[in-house]
Amino acid sequence: MNYKLILNIISIVLIITSLFMLLPIGVSLLYKQQDILPLIQSFLIILSTGLLLNFITRSQKKEELKHREAFMIVTSSWICVAFFGALPYLLSGSFSSFTDAYFESMAGFTTTGASVVTEIEALPMGILFWRSLTQWIGGMGIILFALAVLPMLGTGGMQLFKAEVPEIRIDKLKPRIIDTAKSLWYIYVGFTGILIGLYLIGGMSLYDAVCHAFTTIATGGFSTKNSSIAHFERSFIEYTTSIFMFISGINYSLYFYLLRGDTSRLWKSNEFRFYLTVTVIAIIGVTFSIWRSSYDSFSDALRYGLFQVMSIITTTGFTTADYEKWPSFAQATLVVLMFFGGMIGSTSGGIKQVRMLLMLKQGYREMYQLIHPSAITSLKLDDKILTKEILGSIWGFVFLFIFICAIATIGVAATGMDIITSASTVISAMCNVGPALGEAGPAENYASMPLVAKWIIIFCMLAGRLEIYTVLILLVPQFWKK
Repeated sequence: MNYKLILNIISIVLIITSLFMLLPIGVSLLYKQQDILPLIQSFLIILSTGLLLNFITRSQKKEELKHREAFMIVTSSWICVAFFGALPYLLSGSFSSFTDAYFESMAGFTTTGASVVTEIEALPMGILFWRSLTQWIGGMGIILFALAVLPMLGTGGMQLFKAEVPEIRIDKLKPRIIDTAKSLWYIYVGFTGILIGLYLIGGMSLYDAVCHAFTTIATGGFSTKNSSIAHFERSFIEYTTSIFMFISGINYSLYFYLLRGDTSRLWKSNEFRFYLTVTVIAIIGVTFSIWRSSYDSFSDALRYGLFQVMSIITTTGFTTADYEKWPSFAQATLVVLMFFGGMIGSTSGGIKQVRMLLMLKQGYREMYQLIHPSAITSLKLDDKILTKEILGSIWGFVFLFIFICAIATIGVAATGMDIITSASTVISAMCNVGPALGEAGPAENYASMPLVAKWIIIFCMLAGRLEIYTVLILLVPQFWKK
């Protein structure tokens, strides 16, 4: 294991993170907030740490990056960035404990949206801006950003890209990994800019528009308001947010082809059609479930049902209603949607639509072969036959996902939390959603959870964001052998 190379890449990530912190510093100066000094202190600490590590390991820049180092770099980078990202919260006094500050930071960078802030609007504007910005950074991946602006990673960048976003077909987007990363980031930034403009048209202030655009495009869910999107009480904002949450749940590589004029790839994508179908069915089911039982008007039922379905299935976590007061059918539907998540290659969390689709296809094929034992069948995705190895990896992923959820639920319950809160918070964290049920429902947050329970949730957020294997592989003894 080339530890100097690992530290060298982490130093680059820290330097980039410190540069991002100049934005909340500017916001604090513009609005004359009292958090300017803590933000500047955080910037200097992160920048100096990054520069020092880079200086110490500068001789390693030209080294080849192997797969083992790539996995180590990705996981270590998220842990380190969350650690340093917690500094503004601690230095500003926004949180009195390191656990809470780290929890909020990890929730930001993993775009989970789980929060331990009890009075959001009491926080300084610079801190809130940083809080939203962490989700925007984490949305596409800070490692991916490093690839886009730092060609020095050279050929090793391919391994790093695969470890961060393993299912994007990078070899078919552009021949050079740096160009691919830049293209995806241009699309990401473009969507953010469009949404900021629409929020301004909808009546948001520039500050709120930028913050909410960051967390919508990143499918993160952090808001500058205690009551989230519901604070604005405008259907235009809610419908606009719903549309862009859906957009953000689509594989970004499809947008790359759309920009080239190849619209057929979107409609030929089995995963996209499945994603659209599941979303529409869920919206219809939830809308009719809450109509008359929770809302007298069908238009209100559609408005709130559509928004909450889009928020949960894309794992964004915004709320406009307390869905714990909705009928059990609607609540159960939302919990199931957490598992589905968005498409592979999107900023959404969850198991991902393509895995759910392939598991359904595999289940149907098994039943078909029971009826027709002699039949020779194959499983296809976008007219391509899938190998047993791919299907095996999917089942392995799902097993590990459920296994971690079960163990973590037991662990949280052991701290004294009720079973509904324990299970829903773990599922929400693993799927990077945010709001859960029980004591961490849409009208509550994670502040009341015991310290041990918070660290379990932190691990679940990290494992869910990095698609499990990237984190768990570090726990396998063979990984550390030569």
